[in-house]
Amino acid sequence: MMDWNCLLSRTRLGLARPHPDSEARTDFQRDFDRIVFSSAFRRLQDKTQVFPLSQSDYVRTRLTHSLEVSSVGRSLGTMVGDSVIKRHGLKSVYPQDFGAVVAAACLAHDIGNPPFGHAGEDAIRLWFTASATGQAVLESLTESQRQDFLRFEGNAQGFRIIARLQSPDNPGGMQLTCATLGTFTKYPCASSLPAEPPSGIAFKKFGFYQDDTDLFAEVAGQLGLEPVLPGAWSRHPLAYLVEAADDICYRIIDVEDAFRLQQMRFEDVCDLLLPLTGEADRARRKMEHITRSKEKIEYLRAKAIGTIIDQVHQCFMRHEDAILAGAFPGELLDAIPAAGAMQALKECGENQVYVSKPVVEVEAAGFEVLGGLLEAFVTTVNDLAMHGPQASSRSRMLIHLIPEPFTGPGRRPSGDPYRRVLAITDFVSGMTDSYAVTLFKKLTGISLPTG
Repeated sequence: MMDWNCLLSRTRLGLARPHPDSEARTDFQRDFDRIVFSSAFRRLQDKTQVFPLSQSDYVRTRLTHSLEVSSVGRSLGTMVGDSVIKRHGLKSVYPQDFGAVVAAACLAHDIGNPPFGHAGEDAIRLWFTASATGQAVLESLTESQRQDFLRFEGNAQGFRIIARLQSPDNPGGMQLTCATLGTFTKYPCASSLPAEPPSGIAFKKFGFYQDDTDLFAEVAGQLGLEPVLPGAWSRHPLAYLVEAADDICYRIIDVEDAFRLQQMRFEDVCDLLLPLTGEADRARRKMEHITRSKEKIEYLRAKAIGTIIDQVHQCFMRHEDAILAGAFPGELLDAIPAAGAMQALKECGENQVYVSKPVVEVEAAGFEVLGGLLEAFVTTVNDLAMHGPQASSRSRMLIHLIPEPFTGPGRRPSGDPYRRVLAITDFVSGMTDSYAVTLFKKLTGISLPTG
């Protein structure tokens, strides 16, 4: 059984000595603040949630989505924390500590997503298998290294950003607490394992690259996470709440956005949300006193989120022993009374919202944009690494478009092909949607810079 006292470790990754205590802010509140003020978090304002490059100022971006998930996560964490403290008689820890940890992890949960959302992840994976340059890169790598690119994962990229890239001169990057880093990592395993991991949601994807395994191993050791296989550990219990907060928000709120963009009818959205309110008849009576359709949907959305938060809290406490033992295989949302209604929302998103014409058109273009950027910049760094001053004039020119942190000191790419290409995926996946499109246009001559 994992121990809550270890799971709430305030030890900061890469920091030998603890920060002095502050009466104004706890360590976990500092984590939240560090994420808010990071450039990687700021870039989420121009990254796709569902509707890419939307011209509407209402529709959510990854930034507003992350803020909403964090708000839900804080409520979930605080409620669970109150129950856990009472059940176990924990000392020197408060419900707000649980809430702050979950809120910080939720705030960063999408920080590693590339441009164009999940289609961007697919585009990066596809480039390594479909392009001659990508295939040649894979041939020079070990099997474990290949899997990092073949299975490119925004979650692993997110861990890399907060634990390494955001503050590269610091050991441990942003030097967040191990509690927050463990809670952030929904998939506590590497991309390639020596054996098949146990079945369960925690091993559905991977949470860190080969290059960052030692960093997560340090986090896991501080938290007392149980090793499952070399390169894989049991999931931090609070990661279940991050997962639930994310799913609550995207399933409920994506249909609200679809309604605002006239992709879904008012009646259809009401039919999906009313069963989630817990009091459908009372909700209908309340809606009779609300004039505008958009505000009726907003009311239903708020009621639904509140109801599901309560159910997830109760579900977590019912299954706490299994969760602490690393033996809870599924998602909390699949074990609540409203599981069927939440599944209906998920299916609606997959069958109506995410395949609508505006979404598909821009995401399809994203494959060309990200593939083109990877082709140009991977070719550039490989050419310079292998030929130095004798590299092509194009490569010697394009290298100046890549920020120095992604090319090495003096813009001399690494001799290690894995780290060299990993740095380019760091660069490309960190772009905003608009910047990726603009740079692609300039590289291909579709749009030329003006003086």
